[in-house]
Amino acid sequence: MTPLRVTGAWVQLLADWLDHQGLPAPRVRALLCSRRPVDAVPLTLWTELLEQALQMRPELTAQALAVGAMVAPRHLGVLGYLILASATLGEAMQAYRRYERLFYGTNLATVEIDGSHVRLCWPASASTGRLADTVAIAALVAFQRRLLGNLFVLESVSFAFAPPGHPLEGQAYEAFFACKVHFSAPETAVVLPLESLDSRLPGSDPYLRALLDSQAQVLLREAPDTGEIDRAVQQALIHCLPEGRVTLARIAIQLHLSVRSLQRRLAERKICWRQLLDQTREQLACEYLADASLSATDIAFLLGFSEQSAFNRAFRRWTGSSPECYRRRLASVPEM
Repeated sequence: MTPLRVTGAWVQLLADWLDHQGLPAPRVRALLCSRRPVDAVPLTLWTELLEQALQMRPELTAQALAVGAMVAPRHLGVLGYLILASATLGEAMQAYRRYERLFYGTNLATVEIDGSHVRLCWPASASTGRLADTVAIAALVAFQRRLLGNLFVLESVSFAFAPPGHPLEGQAYEAFFACKVHFSAPETAVVLPLESLDSRLPGSDPYLRALLDSQAQVLLREAPDTGEIDRAVQQALIHCLPEGRVTLARIAIQLHLSVRSLQRRLAERKICWRQLLDQTREQLACEYLADASLSATDIAFLLGFSEQSAFNRAFRRWTGSSPECYRRRLASVPEM
């Protein structure tokens, strides 16, 4: 199965929640801000960030619901604006199914018609975990409620994860979704009245929808260029280095490749993984040192070093100079 990921636009939901709660969370924010909206974010990292952030407010009940409730079209990228421009809820659902791969890196959802109900389902094997699943389904519901108001009615919601340990949390789920919520279910599912698919969306715009549809199709066709694999790896490194756990396996996940495939493609370009890692770090270090607002400790963190002394040793090995001397030389060069 293709490793699941989300987008850089999506993880900004958490930044918005941190703002709403007035939480500084510098480490979490640094990782969130290092992602551009179009970047792929490994699901493991997204889950870790959610856990770290929500632990800062343990007194709140079912905080993941509140994170999802902050959803805006920009968090979904082109898919969000496609939904806004759709004519009906049914058309919006079709757009989600068609372009879900832009969000998760693969298509997971199915739509089932059962008598007078329609079920939007995700298999239990594709569950992204309690927090990430809750944020995703809460966001889906909040997004449609914002568009349709009282016309958006749920019959039931199901989650593959186990029920919350505290009764108040279970009650919070039912209060948020305003319907029966099932846990430990064989699939994640949202069940709606079939007639709701005909509900008209207020932002319907056929011309804009056609433009966005074309853009989404282009994005689906895009794939890493074999001849540019070194640049793709470097781009992935820029975003993974602050996590401090850069390995070939993590970069492979970021690029949606197996480790073996990535090794083969680097070998075809006669590129050594370790040399590319060092080269990328050296280039970034020189750029960061030119920014007077960044301390040596900041730069060491951005480059994935556990200690500033490790960064100092590496920089001397790369350039034959210390970071301090390099920065002083930059400062002494007159502007043209």
